[in-house]
Amino acid sequence: MSSIFTKIVNGEIPCYKIAEDEHYLAFLDVNPNAKGHTLCIPKFEVDKIFDMDEAHYLGLMHFSRKIAIALEKTVPCKRIGMAVVGLEVPHAHVHLIPLNEMDEMRFQNKVSLTKEEFESLAEEIRVNI
Repeated sequence: MSSIFTKIVNGEIPCYKIAEDEHYLAFLDVNPNAKGHTLCIPKFEVDKIFDMDEAHYLGLMHFSRKIAIALEKTVPCKRIGMAVVGLEVPHAHVHLIPLNEMDEMRFQNKVSLTKEEFESLAEEIRVNI
């Protein structure tokens, strides 16, 4: 069964895309913990991150690092936090979250952005890649 992320990869559901390559895709989380909260996913279906073969796992980490560096250049923050939880969507994914305080990592307090704010932010991050 295809997850919502597979539908995003296939273009069936729109996203605020930041970057992609042959194997991975980065896009803004539409229910963000903080401004700039980004998801990095493999383009192929795999439920759990540790089910990925080593090459793809390392590839996702390399891709996520590149996005995190651009994100930190774009969104004022103390650091970029990274989380791999995997319970909310059955498709391996990395959360990159600009952090100024620990509560932004707790997945309880969310921020709201308009469509225009999402689009502008995605473009600003792309420029910094």
